[in-house]
Amino acid sequence: MEPLYQQTHKHVHEIQSHMGRLETADKQALHLVENEIQASIDQIFSQLERLEILSSKEPPHKRQNAKLRVDQLKYDVQHLQTALRNFQHRRCAREQQERQREELLSRTFTTNVSPAPGRGRQGLGGWAELELSTLDRSPLGV
Repeated sequence: MEPLYQQTHKHVHEIQSHMGRLETADKQALHLVENEIQASIDQIFSQLERLEILSSKEPPHKRQNAKLRVDQLKYDVQHLQTALRNFQHRRCAREQQERQREELLSRTFTTNVSPAPGRGRQGLGGWAELELSTLDRSPLGV
């Protein structure tokens, strides 16, 4: 059990260091890094299943400590999984905001109130006619 525990523990620390690469990776490499980290996390989960079996086969005086160590590793890996999911969620939200921003920048806007062709100011209705008639009567002639 001890060699597998040491290997898994080392693997967890390697993933923790790889998580820093997510922040610095360019857009093309980002998905590769995410997939690599996810594959490593999946591999660790399978190692943890094996460790749980092995810890239950430890002698009674070592069993509690062995299970505690495996549970701590499991807790650490669950936190890594959550951190990866949070990063992916933030990345997706950021990409969606960028798409929406580009869509807004490429959209041509028109005024809400524009007279119908050949109708002049007639037919604008409501507040638009009131505003235009007020402007016509202003002493500044604006």
